[in-house]
Amino acid sequence: MYKVYSIKDMFKLPPEHFGSNLEQVAAQVLGNRYEGSIDKDMGVIVAIFNVRNISDGAIYPGDPATHHDATFDVLTFMPVVDEVVAGEVSELVEFGAFVRIGPMEGLVHVSQIASDFISFDKKVPAFISKKTGKNLKKGDIVLAKISTVSMKKTVKDSKIALTMKPDGLGKLEWISSAKKPREGERRGGSRKGKR
Repeated sequence: MYKVYSIKDMFKLPPEHFGSNLEQVAAQVLGNRYEGSIDKDMGVIVAIFNVRNISDGAIYPGDPATHHDATFDVLTFMPVVDEVVAGEVSELVEFGAFVRIGPMEGLVHVSQIASDFISFDKKVPAFISKKTGKNLKKGDIVLAKISTVSMKKTVKDSKIALTMKPDGLGKLEWISSAKKPREGERRGGSRKGKR
């Protein structure tokens, strides 16, 4: 889930940037510090924007930089259990498919790709169902539900488990080609005529 938060923090303006546009330098310095990092309450910090309320600089003995307070907004991404997300299959391995969701990747274990039996074909490479003909390849767009989240100190060390087994999830082709009711039928049973 994406959210926007406002933060107030201090940044250092190096001497080589004296006379430069203060907002632009602040955005660059704060972006280098925050973007791509993880905050345990907010999630992954994706972007810094709207830097404002920059204070006059303070100078400390032995430090040639000026120190400024500033307020700025951050766009964050925090995966939430049971949230349905759209993503692109970024990698296939024998035990499952990695799916890019925003700034992170989640893993759909082979047992969670579909309700029917699916096996990995290294030659294609793809996960293929012999029964239904469903296949999953790198680059496919899918809908998946977040099963578990383990946020660590870095994006690389964080883990997200996904499932595509529930109805309405999976590769977009699978969802659009799901059995539609025939004329005269309703989902969950057939239509009965008058007696």
